[in-house]
Amino acid sequence: MRRIRSIPGVAFGTSAYLIWGLFPAFFGLLAFASAVEVLAQRILWTLAVVLAVLVVTGRLREMAGIGARTWRLAALASAAISINWGVYVYGVTSGHVVECALGYFVNPLVTVGFGVIIFRERLRRAQWAALGLGAAAVAVLTVDYGRPPVIALALACSFALYGLVKKVIRLDALRGIAAEGIVAAPFALAFVLVLLFTGRSEFTSGAGHAALLMSTGPVTLVPLLLFAIAAQRVPLSTMGLLQYLTPALQMAWGVAVVHEPMPASRWAGFGLIWAALAIFTTDALLRARRGRRAPAPVSPAETPAP
Repeated sequence: MRRIRSIPGVAFGTSAYLIWGLFPAFFGLLAFASAVEVLAQRILWTLAVVLAVLVVTGRLREMAGIGARTWRLAALASAAISINWGVYVYGVTSGHVVECALGYFVNPLVTVGFGVIIFRERLRRAQWAALGLGAAAVAVLTVDYGRPPVIALALACSFALYGLVKKVIRLDALRGIAAEGIVAAPFALAFVLVLLFTGRSEFTSGAGHAALLMSTGPVTLVPLLLFAIAAQRVPLSTMGLLQYLTPALQMAWGVAVVHEPMPASRWAGFGLIWAALAIFTTDALLRARRGRRAPAPVSPAETPAP
């Protein structure tokens, strides 16, 4: 534990985003199974691993204290992340890695858009400019692909919704992942059993396939735990910059390794997205710097809940 505490928080955050950035390499190995089967197995094995961690750390009893409202929020978060996971696996295994990367580039802009639509937040000029460039990028990419970038938009919207729910749910990382898994597990288990009884399960087709599907549990949980540690130690502005490591690595994998086509029109669309993110990130960093220079007094009502 002393060694863990001595490691800089940025190292944990960088490790988490690097692992997520290399997900195309891992999930590309699972192309032998359907995206839905991979999703079901991933839900079950992630739940198994996180429950094991809770048992080892003596925290399993804490699950009993979760209230009904929190379970409802966990169900919504579970639905959002399940959609995200399923679409991502489908995108990677069907040769749309670059479009998956686009989804995570667009995600911060979608989150801001959700804030306007759901919470009636007022945007600054820089944020409006970033959203406008983002919308223009989607239009350019729609023309380029000959269709809307559905995979990218589905990933961005589902992850933005997941992030919004996680902001209001009162659960730490481990219990949150466990609660989301418990909600989704009956559906995942039912699907796995149907595949088993109908002879269509890839899990039973060989030890190698079974090992790969089982490994989705720790592969999913490890970066989440690294991220949770980093989030407690690293300023949000730094985490905001680190998050772009993931889609950058995924895009590099799609272009350089699996050689997905990148015509000039597609580069133009990505260029607009990167310009929007540059404006968005610069504005956020400037506001964070001004906030540190002029700290506002914290009233009792603003102190975080225990």
